[in-house]
Amino acid sequence: MKEEKVYKDNFSANFTKQDKFIQFMKEREANSEWRKLKTKELNFLSVENGHMQYILDYFRKRGKEELLEDTIQNTGLLLKQEEELYPIRNCAIKTIFERARISGNALMKVSKEVLANMLNECMNVTNGISLLKFCEGKISAIHGGDPSEYAILEMPALFEITQLYLEKHFKGYLFLEASYDHSFVSAWWELPEDETLVRVYKKELEKMGLTVSDIKPALRLTTSDTGISGANLFPMLYINGGTKSIPLGGALKLEHKRGATLEEFEKRLSMIYAQYTKAIEGLERLLAIELEYPVNTMIGVMKKIGIPKKTAFDVIEFFREHQGNNPCTAHDVYYAMTEVIFLMQCRKASGTKIAHMEEMIARALGVKWQEFDIAGEQKW
Repeated sequence: MKEEKVYKDNFSANFTKQDKFIQFMKEREANSEWRKLKTKELNFLSVENGHMQYILDYFRKRGKEELLEDTIQNTGLLLKQEEELYPIRNCAIKTIFERARISGNALMKVSKEVLANMLNECMNVTNGISLLKFCEGKISAIHGGDPSEYAILEMPALFEITQLYLEKHFKGYLFLEASYDHSFVSAWWELPEDETLVRVYKKELEKMGLTVSDIKPALRLTTSDTGISGANLFPMLYINGGTKSIPLGGALKLEHKRGATLEEFEKRLSMIYAQYTKAIEGLERLLAIELEYPVNTMIGVMKKIGIPKKTAFDVIEFFREHQGNNPCTAHDVYYAMTEVIFLMQCRKASGTKIAHMEEMIARALGVKWQEFDIAGEQKW
């Protein structure tokens, strides 16, 4: 990992050592800061306007030409605050639009100069304070600055608190991996093979004549400073040494709102054991749901929970080839659907996209499977 590349909008990193991951997060925190500004004072500037020479001179004098070059390749926007210029990162655009109260796909299709002018007009009529996240020389987010609008939860602290909790309550836990990009951070831990967590589930699988070896509980923590995730704890199952992950839904979520604190996050951690019990029960219920037309059911459920057709197609076709429309359980179909996650991992999808897909897959645990168990040719 080359530290000089961390400033880039498309920077991402993966970790297999917990101490290196925590240290990396602390370094990012040291190179970040939060500031509050009056929203009316936010003034956006486009690199496409007539001040390009002024912009170039500004960054050259400070030895930060690489920041400008990367910004030109991405958002093409800067924030001008008095005499200072700050590049806008890709991941900040969502919160900027929310702060300006504008939306629509067309916004990113207009010229950068038109977009900057639109933002300035909107911010000029928006009251209140904005909370800006600066990271590695760029702005990564602009949130509402009122205490009721956004609560800062320091990311290194979230992961350290989780580590300490697991050390105390889940002896023998194993750090699996973590991923980082400027918009989203995620870490996975395998919990010790506590028979009270998976014992009943294994017995139910045995009754169905299914393989029960190497099923272990796991925990995933996701968080973000850019408005796409709170501090969320997801119960999961890891199978075959972690080559297959099964989302269990029922996340313990703490949103960055209403004065959320690290103490509240610790309370969420204390609920992990009970959350597993509840989540496993939801998975067990699928074993009792018999499906007469499983392929049709898979298509209907994947459409229902919002999985894109292009993403789902390979998994559906693989299942069709191996299962056909031979009857099976909703549990079988759910397991087959999770292959989407494995395919994304093989295709080197970002941690953000994989985590989002896991959340989408987990929604299937709450659907009424029988509604989609219908005859006839089902098309997307």
